[in-house]
Amino acid sequence: MENIQIEESLQKNLLKIFEEVDGPTLSERINEAFEPLVDFMEKIFFWDPVAALGFKIEADVPFIVLWVVLAGIFFTLWMKFINIRAFRHSLDLVRGKYNKPGERGEVSHFQALATALSATVGLGNISGVAIAIVMGGPGATFWMIIAGFFGMSLKFTECTLGVKYRRIGENGIVSGGPMYYLVEGLKKKNLAGLGKVLAALFALLIVASAMGGNMFQANQAFAQFLVLVPSLQRNGAYFGIFLALLVGLVIIGGIKSIGRVTGRIVPFMAVLYLGTAMVIIIMNVGEIGNVFKLIVTSAFDAPAIKGGLVGVLITGFRRGAFSNEAGLGSSAIAHAPAKTEEPVNEGIVALMEPFIDTIIICTMTSLVLIFTGFHQNPEGLEGTRLTSAAFGSVFPWFPYLLVGAILLFAYSTMISWSYYGVKGFDFLLGGITEKYPGKRILATRIFTVLLLLCVIIGASSSLSTVISFLDMVMITLAIPNVIGLVILGPEVRRDLKDYMKRLKAGEIPENPRSK
Repeated sequence: MENIQIEESLQKNLLKIFEEVDGPTLSERINEAFEPLVDFMEKIFFWDPVAALGFKIEADVPFIVLWVVLAGIFFTLWMKFINIRAFRHSLDLVRGKYNKPGERGEVSHFQALATALSATVGLGNISGVAIAIVMGGPGATFWMIIAGFFGMSLKFTECTLGVKYRRIGENGIVSGGPMYYLVEGLKKKNLAGLGKVLAALFALLIVASAMGGNMFQANQAFAQFLVLVPSLQRNGAYFGIFLALLVGLVIIGGIKSIGRVTGRIVPFMAVLYLGTAMVIIIMNVGEIGNVFKLIVTSAFDAPAIKGGLVGVLITGFRRGAFSNEAGLGSSAIAHAPAKTEEPVNEGIVALMEPFIDTIIICTMTSLVLIFTGFHQNPEGLEGTRLTSAAFGSVFPWFPYLLVGAILLFAYSTMISWSYYGVKGFDFLLGGITEKYPGKRILATRIFTVLLLLCVIIGASSSLSTVISFLDMVMITLAIPNVIGLVILGPEVRRDLKDYMKRLKAGEIPENPRSK
C-alpha cells in the first residue's frame, strides 16, 4: 500500500512539470527575454535602401537580399554558366570517378557534400517554403528556383577558395572557409588589413549564425513533435535539452564523426521526405502543368500580395538564400576538409547543393502545398505545421511519417552548423591563445556548450522571433564573404579555365575502381 502511495505521489509531481500553470513557464520566460534583442537587431541589419531613397512601395526590400541576388547573377555570368557546363562532371566527382588514393583531407567528396547538405537541406526546405508561399503566394516558388540556379555559381566560387586556402595541421585536422581565404587571399592582393577585418567579421557572424541556426531547427522540430505529443505545448525547453544532448554526442567527434553520421542520415532523410512528397505529386500528376503555370504567372502578376511583383520576388529570393546558403560562405567550411588536391573539383562538387536543396526539394514542397490547396493557408498555420497539414490532408498518417523526416532534418542541420560555429570560434581564438593551446581547447568546449544551450532557447521561443534573428545574422554573412569573392574571383576563373583544359585533354585521370 505504501509503495502504491509513493508511486502515485511521483506521478503527480511529474505531471506538475508539464501541466499548464497560471504563471509563465520556463519556455515562455526565455522567449520574453529574447524578443527585445531581435527587435533591436532587425532595425540595424534589415535596412531598406529603396525606402531610404524615397521610393514608396508596399514591400520591404532588404539590402542584404539584393546583395546576394546580384552576386549570384554576377558570378554565373563571370564563370560562364559553370552551373550548367560542369553539372555532369559534378555527378562524376560525387560518385568517386576521379578520386585519387593518398590525397590530403579528412572526408570524401560525398561526405563533404553530405555534411554541407545536412546544413542546407533542413527545415528551411519544409518550414521556409511554407512561410514563403503564405507570404508571397505560389509565385515565390519561381523566384526560389531562380535563386537556386544563380546560387550554384556562388557555391562553386566560395568552395573552390575554401579548399585552395585551407590549413592542414600536423595532426591532419583541416581548417578552412572564408576566414582563411579572406586573410590569405587578400594578403596576396596587398589587402592584408582588409582581409583580417573581413575574416574577423565573418567569424563573428558564423558564430552567431550557428547559434541562430540551432534555435530555428530546434523550434520547428519541437513544433512538429507536438503533433505526436500536444500536451507538451508550453514545455519546449525540456524537448530542447534532450535534442541538445543528441547533438553534443556527435559534434564532439569533429568533422570525421559528423561526416559519417551525415553521410548516412542525409540520403535516408532525403528519400523519406521526397518519397512521401512524390506520392502526392504522382496522385496529382494530371494537374502538374496547371500548377507550374500558376507558379510562373503568379511570379510576375501578384497584385494580391503585399508589394505586388517586388513583394513576391523578394520573398522568394529571401527564402531561397536562406535555404541554400549560397554566397554566405558557410559550405566552404564543410568542403575544405575534402580529400583532394584540386580545389576546383571540390567547387564543382559544391554547385550540386543549391540544385538539390532549392531546385528539387523546395520545389517539391511547394507542389505539395499547392496541390492540396494549403498554399492559401485556410487554417492559419505556421511553418512545419502548414506543410504537415498539407501532407495529412491526403493521408492522415503522413504527418507522423513527416515527424521522423523533420526530426532528422533538424538534427543533421544542427550537427553541421554547430561544427561551423566551432570553427569560427576557433579562428577567433587563434591569435589570442596560440601560446596556450590548453586554454584554447577549454574555451572551444565552453562555446560548444553555449551552442547546445541555443537548442534549448530555440525550442522555447516563438517562430517569428527565431526566424527574424536567424535571417539577420545568417544572410549578413554574405557581406564580408562576397567582398572577398569579388576580389579573389579572377584567380578562381583562371584556375577553372586551367582545370577544364586539363580535364578535356585527359590529364586528370579517372579512378579505375569507379569503372
